[in-house]
Parts: sequence; C-alpha cells; structure tokens
Amino acid sequence: MGEIVAGFGVPHTPAFPAMVEREGPDCETAQLYHTVSQHLDEVKPDALVVFTSDHLNTFFLDNYPNLLIGVSDRTMGPNDGTPAIKRTEVPVSEQLAMHLYGFGLDRGFDFGLSQEFEVDHTIMVPLHFLTPNMQLPIVPVFVNGIVHPLPGARRCYALGQMVRQAVEALPNGAKVAVLGSGSWSLDVGGHLAPRGQYSGTPDPAWVETILGYLRGGKINDLLDAATADRMARAGNVGGELLDWIATLGVIGDRKPRFLEPEMSHGHAYGVWRWD
Repeated sequence: MGEIVAGFGVPHTPAFPAMVEREGPDCETAQLYHTVSQHLDEVKPDALVVFTSDHLNTFFLDNYPNLLIGVSDRTMGPNDGTPAIKRTEVPVSEQLAMHLYGFGLDRGFDFGLSQEFEVDHTIMVPLHFLTPNMQLPIVPVFVNGIVHPLPGARRCYALGQMVRQAVEALPNGAKVAVLGSGSWSLDVGGHLAPRGQYSGTPDPAWVETILGYLRGGKINDLLDAATADRMARAGNVGGELLDWIATLGVIGDRKPRFLEPEMSHGHAYGVWRWD
C-alpha cells in the first residue's frame, strides 16, 4: 500500500523568486522556503500532490472548474511570465493522477480532468524553491479558490481525506507528500488592497486566527470559521486557504512540526510530519 509521508503549506507570491535573487539566500523568505525544502528532502517522496488555485492562467471563465486533476506525464510552466523563473518542463505522475481521479469518482467527487495543460506561478513558485531541479513528479489538483461561488471548506477537507485513502489504496509502496499552495489574506488589484498599493494583506487578524487553529490542531474550528464570506473579507484571493484545508484533510488533526508566518504578506509556511 502507498504511504503519505508529509504535508506542507507554502505561499506562491510571484514576486518572490526575483526578490530572493536580488536580496540573497539569507532573506526571510529564502530561509523559510529553505526550511520547508529541507523537510521535503528528508522524507524523500516519490511524488508530490499539489493543491492549488489557478489564477485564470490555465483556465478561464469560459471553463473554470471547481475541482480538477491534471493527468499527464509532464507539464510546462510558468504560463504567466513569472519573473526570474524560466519556462521549464515538470514531470507529472500520470499513474498516480489517474488513480486519484478514478478513486475520487467512485466516491462522489466529480472531478474535471485535463490531459493537456500548463501551470502558472501557483505551482511553479513553490517548485522553484522546494525542488529547483524539477525532478520530483507532481500531481496538480486544482481547487477553485478564486471565482465565487467557491467549494465549501468541509468539501475541500473531504477531498484531502479522499486523497489520503486513495494513496493508502495504492498497490505499491509509493511514498507521497502533499502540498497546499496559497495565502490566507491577500487582495490583488482589488478594493481591499491598501490605498496606493496593487496588493496587500487586508486582514492580519484572520491570519492570526488561522495560525491559532493550526498550532492547536483545531481543524474542526477552522472548518466552521472558513466560510466563503469570511475568506472574501480577507481579500480577493483569500479562498486560497482552501488549498491548505485540502492538505489538512490528508494530514488530519496533527499539529505542525514547523509553522511560521510572514505577517506582512498574509501567509505562512508549514510542515507536518509523523516519522
């Protein structure tokens, strides 16, 4: 049977690769990503399932799925011109992706499926810092955290639980890690961004609340609190919290091994391990 070996949560701010290139490896952002990457290296997964919310780059309003799995043997990215990241090929674990797709359909998850897709900064920024050689196969699981109405928090948590069950049902001994990519309070180009700025963190109190739930393993409280209205008040991409919630569905109520916020950006870096 397969095994979940760790869970991670990181942001995907598109300016970070260029910023770290400019400020160097000792800056706060570089150090936080480095800590997460060390844990990822230590657990040595065979594949990484990435829960992410596409920013209208891979999909658009003519066909924007609530839940979709990318099933292929490779993809390319970034498809949105993210600074300091060259377009490159990323391996996809096609066998695992198809297994998750079929397992989920059997359990009431009506996934969309794409066999020809590219990925944007929401996947490529984390991979840039965590697997810079792009050698670790991924499975992209797209969760709508952008276009309202959003899927419910409990549905996304159940999605993660289903992924855990699917991995445990694998006939081989594959080791799988999961990653939630996104911020908790962020407004990009919207009316909640600080005056005179294109983006910002409109709701730091919400970030503190989420941190408290995660540190205490109070996942049920988080699921109750993470309503669509509450996430919308945290910014127009506040729904990216759903990617973390899907990851928590895989992890359960375990407390994090590592959890550090970057309060000025409305996000955090987390590691869950049970080895």
